[in-house]
Amino acid sequence: MRKSLKIYLPFTLNELKRQMAYKGAFYLFILISMFGAFINYYLWMAIYSSSDKTTLGGMTQNEMIVYVFMVYVTSSVVSISIANFVSDDVVKGTVAMNLIRPIDYRLSLISRAAGNMIYHFLVPSVFIWIGVEIYKVKVFGLPAVSVWNILLYLSSCVMSFLIYVLFDFCFGMIAFFTTYIFGLMMIKNALLGFLTGQLIPISFFPEVLQRAFDFLPFSSMVYTPVMIYLGKYSGKMLGFMLIRQAVWVILLYVLGSLIWKKVTKRLVVLGG
Repeated sequence: MRKSLKIYLPFTLNELKRQMAYKGAFYLFILISMFGAFINYYLWMAIYSSSDKTTLGGMTQNEMIVYVFMVYVTSSVVSISIANFVSDDVVKGTVAMNLIRPIDYRLSLISRAAGNMIYHFLVPSVFIWIGVEIYKVKVFGLPAVSVWNILLYLSSCVMSFLIYVLFDFCFGMIAFFTTYIFGLMMIKNALLGFLTGQLIPISFFPEVLQRAFDFLPFSSMVYTPVMIYLGKYSGKMLGFMLIRQAVWVILLYVLGSLIWKKVTKRLVVLGG
């Protein structure tokens, strides 16, 4: 364990340094993302104000406000793409060097993603999270989230992060067949915004579709940790959701290993 940490920790630290070197681009990304979050906020406020029901999809209006901004916080932390790293390595041919180095290529990518995750959590997610919690207590009069729920939420976020990056690793393997996957990544991001509950909470879908989501990893990426934070899961259901996340981590890791073995057999790199 100590040896692995010594090998892969520099990947995490270097990614942290890289993010800090391009603060302007990152803050522009924050501005655009927050703009999208406020659009979503005003959209849901319009929906609730036009409805004669106080609860929609199992959520009150105040809970939906918290949901919208916690989705922003959660997705910015866990939705770290590594498919672009894979694509760049394939295009430049540097993936061949990773095959001969005494490191696990996938773990190096996850370590780089971890650097991104830490940076996104510190700037600005943790501050937005604190602001949401203060607003929830002072304005809505809702109880503050318990320490236990925070720990459960953070644990769920870690597994959500692993699910996302392991899924993205499998998606990135498409680059070995098509080389450029920028267009496919745009389509993937649009679909994940819908499938992970970022745009519409999964509880708003028909029951048949909700059951279908039980067999897919997408709801475990963003929706599950946010619902845990809101206290919507308890008892056996809470345990089931956490176990399901752990199962998806294992399944996607195994799937990624199988795909990696297959694509490396057909890899051809010219030049040097």
